[in-house]
Formats: sequence, C-alpha cells, structure tokens
Amino acid sequence: MTLIKSISGIRGTIGGAVGDALTPVDIVKFTAAFARGRKKVVVGRDGRISGPMVDALVCNTLVACGVEVINIGMATTPTTEMAVTGEKADGGIIITASHNPTQWNALKLLGSNGEFLTDAQGKEVLAAAAREDFDFCDVMALGSIVHKDYAQKHIDAVMKDSLVDLKAIREAHFKVVLDPINSVGAIVMPMLLEQLGVECITINGEPNGHFAHNPEPLPANLKGLCDAVVANKADLGISVDPDVDRLAFICENGQPFGEEYTLVAVADYVLDKKKSPTVSNISSSRALRDVTEAHGCTYYASAVGEVNVTTKMHEVGAVIGGEGNGGVIYPALHYGRDALVGVALFLSNMAHKKLSASALRATYPDYYISKNRIDLPNAAAADKVFEAVKSKYASEKLTTIDGVRVDFEADKMWVILRKSNTEPIIRVYAEAPLEVLSESIAEEIIELAHEIL
Repeated sequence: MTLIKSISGIRGTIGGAVGDALTPVDIVKFTAAFARGRKKVVVGRDGRISGPMVDALVCNTLVACGVEVINIGMATTPTTEMAVTGEKADGGIIITASHNPTQWNALKLLGSNGEFLTDAQGKEVLAAAAREDFDFCDVMALGSIVHKDYAQKHIDAVMKDSLVDLKAIREAHFKVVLDPINSVGAIVMPMLLEQLGVECITINGEPNGHFAHNPEPLPANLKGLCDAVVANKADLGISVDPDVDRLAFICENGQPFGEEYTLVAVADYVLDKKKSPTVSNISSSRALRDVTEAHGCTYYASAVGEVNVTTKMHEVGAVIGGEGNGGVIYPALHYGRDALVGVALFLSNMAHKKLSASALRATYPDYYISKNRIDLPNAAAADKVFEAVKSKYASEKLTTIDGVRVDFEADKMWVILRKSNTEPIIRVYAEAPLEVLSESIAEEIIELAHEIL
C-alpha cells in the first residue's frame, strides 16, 4: 500500500517499508514539517491499536521543534478541532484514519481556526516535508507536553446550544442502541447520551481498537446494530465511525435511516428554527436541496472535501451543512463534522415532531444513489471522458467545480464524474427518485466512456 499524501495530511498502513506504509520516519518528517512556525499545537487521537505509538512520535517530535503540546489523549476529531480554538493554539494534529480498517492510521492537520488546512497551507507542509526543511531547536528551547481532557467541554457546548432541546429530549424517554466500533466514541457518546437523559445500550463498546466489523458506518456493516435495535425495542440505533465525525442512524424497525439523510433530518430541524442557506458537497443527495427550498431557503453545492464545504459555508453564511456520508457541520458549535451535536439535534427533531425514526424518515423525499466506476487506460484519459459528457449533455445543467456533474432538472436526477486521486479511474455517482433511473443514467455514462476509450 502506497503512502497517501494530501493537503489535509498523510495516511497509510502501519508496518512496512518507507514509501509503502505510514512509518515512524514519515510521522516524524510530516510532524516536523507541520511544526514550522507554530508555537502551540493540540494533539488528539482515536482508539486505534497504533494510536499510542503514533501519538508518542508526534508529541515528542513537536517537543523537539520547541512546540508547546496540548495532548488531549483519546479524543474525537470534532473535540480536537474545538480544542484548537479553545486553547488558542496555532494548529492541531488528529491521529486517526477515520473509517479505514484497523491497520490504517493517519495524521490530519488543522489550522489555528480548528479547521482543515487550506490548499495552499497543505501544499506548504508537503513541500517542507519533501525537502526536509525542519526547525529542530536547541536543547534549552525544547517544547513541553501538557495533558488535558476536552470531552466534557465538548459535551457542555452541545448541551448549551440554543437549538438542543434538553427538556423535550428528556421528556421523550428515548432508548437507543449505540455502536461506537471499539474506538473513542465508546467513551464520549455514552457520556453525552446519559447527560441528555437518554437510555443507552452499547455494543462494541470496548475502546481497544479491535474493530468488531468494518468501521465505515454503512448498512452492510451495521447488521449487528440493526438486530440489537429490534431485540431491545429501542427507539433508535446510533453508529459513529472511529473518530466520531460521521453519523448513521437505524430506525426502530431495524431499517437504516439512510446515511445521506442524517444531514437532511438535522437540517430540517435547524431550518425550522433559523432560516439560512445550506451547503453540502456536490456528490451528496438532492434531498438536502429539496428540504432547504421547502423552508424557503437557498441551497449551495461545494466541491468534495470537508475544507471545501466549510469554505462555502463561510462564504454564504450557512447555518447548517455537511456531507452525505453522515457528516453534520453545525457552525454554531464549530466548523467541522460532528456526530455529537448531530445526535443532539436529531433527537431534538424526533422529540419535537413526536415521530418514530421510521415515520420521520417517511417525511423526506426518496432518492436512490448508484455508485459505479470507469477504469481508465491512464489518468489523462479522464479529461477525454469529461469533454464527451459535457458535449452530449450540453443542453442540461452542467457543473464543473469538481469533475463534471449533469443535472436533469425535469426528472430531479443527476450524475457526477470525478477523478480518483489514487488510481486511474473515474467515480460515477448518479441519483434519481427511482433506483432504476439512477442505474440507467450511470450505465448510459459508462457506455459513452467505453465508446471513446
């Protein structure tokens, strides 16, 4: 497996040769490159097996660069983001490979605003690492490590938010089943739910990094949670990924609420209280646009990537936004995907509407996403496919902020083609009100590509 480098950090498997995995050498190099010009940095990690080892390397490399380290230990990604601004730090490093399997780990890099680095900032770190431009300090100027716990501060911020209706949630007497997939969510999510007055039954709750199943919160990986919800006669199932920035729900009948609909349901509740624009990435469901417009507000699309979503949210003054992978970004708390506030707002919505999860889901428009790929002879061939698609569908609405997206407005249908950053393929996502339509337009695009390749 090749080490993956991007503007947001580095990612790879633990164990292997330099260049083929995320090695201690890589960790030290990229941490030292990030440390340049920074005096105070927050470090947090998820519950992965390799977490303590990577944490020690990161923190001591920062010390060697003269940095004051605020180590918040095992902490969620959104908690680390909030700690950066809470500590008035110059940046942060999150040690997590998010939804990737056990053998993976990564360094995700934050700026002083607690948000992921901009394109220019990320490229600067990558360039410094490549040329090994490091500022290791004199022994008398070594940095220090201070240990702090930010979990309760994060929960307190959620509880104090004006749209989180504690009274309504507590009076609803919800019972939920939680699957925190053996990571940091097993620590923080039960704390949150208890303080919200929600009865919580936890499965896969030992935060030891030995993930009980594939940690990505997709329906195929959540059968155990679905069964546990029904068996315990719970009102809701809650799944988070290892760093707790993605969120998926299971209805009381054991059926998935739908990953794309996490953001839709939260946005519906927020927009009922505050009229404002919304934002999601260009590969997310049209359902958010429909719900936004039903509230008399304007929807905006951004390029894929959390930093692109938050940039657009700043630009248009969005009150809610995120990504269709279960990522809720609620600026009143901070600009980052946050499963904690997502849960609190979702439960507030259920409590206000006095609806079961399945009944709530039935109030939102149905869309079906088809996900496919086009294998390319080489990466350059993607541009040829993009031009062919733009030519064939010139009469439709075209968006080119990230690959090529075609919107068939009359049919409430869209298809997007995006290049992969890691292999010579084009990802083809299509959405329509009927599954057969989304599959059909995807097949049409794939056939067009095969004709010209």
